[in-house]
Amino acid sequence: MIQKQKQDAAIWFESLQKQICAAFEKLEQAADENLYGPTPGKFQFEPWVRSDKDPKQGGGISGLMRGRLFEKVGVHFSKVNGTFPADYARQIPGADEDPRFWASGVSVIAHMRNPRVPAVHMNTRYIVTTQDWFGGGGDLTPTLAAQRTQENPDALAFHAGMKEACTPHACADYDRYKDWCDEYFHLPHRDEPRGIGGIFYDRLNSGDWAADFAFTKDVGLAFLRTYTDIVRGRMSESWTDTEREEQLILRGRYVEFNLLYDRGTTFGLKTGGNVKTILSSMPPIVKWP
Repeated sequence: MIQKQKQDAAIWFESLQKQICAAFEKLEQAADENLYGPTPGKFQFEPWVRSDKDPKQGGGISGLMRGRLFEKVGVHFSKVNGTFPADYARQIPGADEDPRFWASGVSVIAHMRNPRVPAVHMNTRYIVTTQDWFGGGGDLTPTLAAQRTQENPDALAFHAGMKEACTPHACADYDRYKDWCDEYFHLPHRDEPRGIGGIFYDRLNSGDWAADFAFTKDVGLAFLRTYTDIVRGRMSESWTDTEREEQLILRGRYVEFNLLYDRGTTFGLKTGGNVKTILSSMPPIVKWP
C-alpha cells in the first residue's frame, strides 16, 4: 500500500510542477513589453540526482525561469530517498527508530520584477519514515509597505484562495493553518512577519491517506488559481524607482528567513538535496541598507 501511495504522490507533484510552469510562462509571454522589455523568458529544466554513486536514491527536476515579469522563479520537483544523519534523525518523527526516509514534493518561489506584484512561496510534500505525513502551504510576500496589510486586496484574495482549499476537507483546519503560517513565517530577530501569511501545515496524517492527499492536491491547485489571478491583476501597473528600492530592501528579509529559519532549506541541505535548487529561493537582486 505505501509503495502505491508514494508513487501516486510523486506523480501528482511532478504534474503540478508542469501545470504551474505552463501558467507562469503564459503570464510571462503576456507581459507588456513597454514595461518589461520585448523578450519573454522560458523555464529551463535541469534533472538532478541525489547521489552519483547510487542513482536509486532518486533526484528531481529543477525548473528555473529568469524572465522579464518573473525576475526569478523556481518551480522544483523532487523524489528522493536515503538515510538521515544521526543528529537530524532525532528531530524527525519515526526516524529515531529507523533513519531511512523517502520524500517527494513540489516547491515554488517567485520573485517579481514589478514591486507591485507580490512575491510568493508554495510547497507541498509527502514524507515517509516509519511514519508518513503530508505538509506544505502557501504564503504571499508583498514587497511594498502599502500592500503589507491584511486589508489589501491581494491579501484578501490570497487568504480566500487558501480557505477555499481547506473548506471541503474534514482533515484541514483553516483557522489553525492560517495561524500556524503567521507563527512560522515570522522573523524573531526583527519581530516582524515575512509577508501577509497564508496557510502552513505539517505532519498531517489524519488516518485517511486519500483525504489528506486530496487536500494537499487542492492546496496546489488553489495556489495556482489564486496567484495567477493576483499577478494578472497587477502586472500592467507601472512602478517607480522608489518602489523598486523598497522591494530590494524587503527581499533581504526573505533571505534572512530562508537561511536562518526555514525547515525546507534545512531539510534539503541535511538530506543531500540539490544545493542549486535549494538556494534558488534566494532573490536575484537584494539590498541591505
